[in-house]
Amino acid sequence: MSRKKEQSRTDVYARITAEIIAAIEQGTGEWRAPWFHNGTSLARPTNVASGKRYRGINTVALWVAATASNYSDGLWGTYRQWQDTGAQVRKGERATTVVLWKQVVPSEPANDDDDDNGGHRRMFARAFSVFNVAQVDGYERPPTNVLPESERLAHAEAFIANLGIKTVFGGPEAYYLPSSDTVFMPDFASFRDAASFYAVWLHEDGHASGAKHRLDRDLSGRFGSAAYAAEECCVEILSGLVLADLGIAHHPRADHAAYIASWLDVLKGDPRAIFTAASKAQQAADWMHAQQPVSAEGLQVLSTIADEPDAGQPVSPTLAGAL
Repeated sequence: MSRKKEQSRTDVYARITAEIIAAIEQGTGEWRAPWFHNGTSLARPTNVASGKRYRGINTVALWVAATASNYSDGLWGTYRQWQDTGAQVRKGERATTVVLWKQVVPSEPANDDDDDNGGHRRMFARAFSVFNVAQVDGYERPPTNVLPESERLAHAEAFIANLGIKTVFGGPEAYYLPSSDTVFMPDFASFRDAASFYAVWLHEDGHASGAKHRLDRDLSGRFGSAAYAAEECCVEILSGLVLADLGIAHHPRADHAAYIASWLDVLKGDPRAIFTAASKAQQAADWMHAQQPVSAEGLQVLSTIADEPDAGQPVSPTLAGAL
């Protein structure tokens, strides 16, 4: 690829990174997985009424209860929540206890001269009894949209296939397993749109690009650690960059910014974290392009995309220099 084309792609990457940062600064909202989570995953206990996942010790409690009772589903709710869906908890079923923590709101303004709580928030716990979907009768899952196979994008499929990374489809989660160098993905039909499917697939392939026999990034970080957060930011930016290269999205999707923002909190002590992640993302994108067969047709497609002005969005030379 010519130097001019490489610079053009770098400019596009800088602009996308700048847009991600701007979106994060404006507030991104809560990130939600772009495939349909209906609670079927035992590993992700989910409340039937809110659709939200249980957190912390509640997750552990529901794992233990599900394992002990051989439940194969992760959908839970209180007696009344199941009734509201038109279902009925069977007589004699034993409940599992979860705890909801709430902050106490004082009824009177605090007296600064008589602050006996040391500035700490006062919290109280309320226990709830919940039942698994296997313990109820009459519950029917709401229908979910099915993404048709006709929405698949042949050029994106070919690009990802050329990476040579094994992918297994069919599970409820998306992740990369370093021990087997394998990416696991939900089925195409379970995603809300094709762009979401390829975004997630490129994200997981991004993790695989960091394997020792590829780019040798640090993949040893445990969930919640700074190293883990840095890797997540890197591959989510990578996903946005390559989507632009493939012409699937010319601007970063809102879910990219929301996901990255969720991990930047872990990295808040490092003001350059986003730029470091973007630099590593560009290295991974370059690696992905290097795996593609060299053909006049392939170069023409990518160079056309990289050279297109994007809805009048200016490139940030300062950011390009920082990367």
